[in-house]
Amino acid sequence: MEDTIIYSATIVNADRTSTGQFIWIRGQAVHRTGSMDRLQEVPEETRRRAIMVDGSRGFFIPGMIDMHIHGVQGADAMDGTTEALETMARVLPAEGTTAFLPTTITQKSEDITRALKAVAEHRKTMPGEGQAEIAGAHVEGPFFEPSKAGAQPAEFMVPASVDLFETWRRASGNAIRIVSLAPEHDPDFALTAHLQSMGVIASAAHSNASKALVDEAAKKGLSHITHLYNGMSGLHHREPGVAAAALLNPGLTVEIIADGVHSHPDMVKLAYQAAGAGRICVITDSLRAKNLPDGSYDLGGQQVTVAGDKPYLADGTIAGSMLAMDKGFRNIQAFTGCSREEAVRMTSWNAAHEIGLSERKGSIQAGKDADIVWMDDSMHIQKVWCRGRVAAFEQKGEVKP
Repeated sequence: MEDTIIYSATIVNADRTSTGQFIWIRGQAVHRTGSMDRLQEVPEETRRRAIMVDGSRGFFIPGMIDMHIHGVQGADAMDGTTEALETMARVLPAEGTTAFLPTTITQKSEDITRALKAVAEHRKTMPGEGQAEIAGAHVEGPFFEPSKAGAQPAEFMVPASVDLFETWRRASGNAIRIVSLAPEHDPDFALTAHLQSMGVIASAAHSNASKALVDEAAKKGLSHITHLYNGMSGLHHREPGVAAAALLNPGLTVEIIADGVHSHPDMVKLAYQAAGAGRICVITDSLRAKNLPDGSYDLGGQQVTVAGDKPYLADGTIAGSMLAMDKGFRNIQAFTGCSREEAVRMTSWNAAHEIGLSERKGSIQAGKDADIVWMDDSMHIQKVWCRGRVAAFEQKGEVKP
């Protein structure tokens, strides 16, 4: 079993920063961490044969978890192929993502079924060496309000259905972790309650619901808000909607796309000040166009034009993002003034807890997966370990080992 020892490291977890540390990786897991004065407790034979990494420059954070991502580098979850998912798993470590939820879009039921079957097939095998782990699936739609469709194809929207969810759950191999829905289209909150009973997150999205309705849904099991501010009834002084409920209800966690495009930096700061780092999950909501040149790309059967960091439909509607998680990590600090520890909380720790991965992921800690991101002092990625294996990726014209 291969050992790697990172020494003289600064470890940044959600609860503290520890300097002068070592991280002992054995196989796929973090075997031990500790202060440098305890490195001598590692058997001499192990130290002699281990890969020794000088971690004195920069800092180390737990691998980031993207709970909401459609695609990257030409691949999309709705392609419905294991090849597309393999591309995502191979490419995403370059931005510090070591686990993710491929996210479907509102489409024909059979198209969503095919995408979820591919997730089930991919999850039958362990992640490839140095690849991000598919930790489940996020079903975004089709249980939405057409007037808040955004880039979701309104013609395929239908009322929430327990039977349809069960069809998809079986197709996915029980891998669905989040279902995004409009509470006003879930009669008697039947699907919301069912999701809670199954351990699946019910998340409000593409909804014109009132705050009162969202609060009522929360009593039935709604616990999450998809891409805060976007595709929902917003902040109005006489009609508080989904966004107001998200900020005011302490039982709701919220996703935010910290790209400065979907939400003005000041609105991201407002979310941070109102909800706190403990209730925010940074996500990318990125498309297959990410990492590719400007041009036209497909999203759920729709043409998306990408110009710079903004993808949009023909009518000008913003359609997903080009955000990378490491940029989100930098942006959330720049927009809110939060601490580095809080940025870790919002990019890794919270998501791990939300989707049931906290025993394995979300912190650099003995016994957990060795999902580790090494950043330099300017918060750019130097190296990534996915379950103990170094990811190979291209960045700025170089291939990092």
